[in-house]
Amino acid sequence: MHLAQLNVGRLIDHPESPTVAEFIRALPAINLLGESSPGFIWRLKDDEGPGALEQRFPGHEDDDRFIVNLTVWTDYEALRHFATRSGHGIYLRRRLEWFEKASEPTTVLWWVEEGHIPDLEEAAGRLAHLRRHGPSPTAFDMKTTNPPPNEANSSELIHDEPRLTEVP
Repeated sequence: MHLAQLNVGRLIDHPESPTVAEFIRALPAINLLGESSPGFIWRLKDDEGPGALEQRFPGHEDDDRFIVNLTVWTDYEALRHFATRSGHGIYLRRRLEWFEKASEPTTVLWWVEEGHIPDLEEAAGRLAHLRRHGPSPTAFDMKTTNPPPNEANSSELIHDEPRLTEVP
């Protein structure tokens, strides 16, 4: 099993504005750091360029200030190390300088079978599930992690569960 991660946020200003320029300029380096980190498997990218600023989260298709990050990691420790102990952590600690304060969870984790690449619809459903039901094996956060399901239960957890289509 691998660990999928989605985080979303709404910038305090448009991506081209000086208010968020430092953050936007740092994205290529932070994305490269993530891609070269132990345990990194995949991340959502735009067709052109180093980021995912052109990707639109379900329900926010017309909002260029609402940005997404969708990744897959080998395990929780690899993701945690990148998010909090690498150069990414500096930007994570400063996020309120560039993002609106959220009133509900903006990050969700869930286990996927090796080789599975989640899309934004799947990720939106997981985030909606976390927001509606709280942390569970279906959708959890960085503070309330769940171990990967054992191989005997993995197909039941991933494939037999109804597709989560609710969006925030």
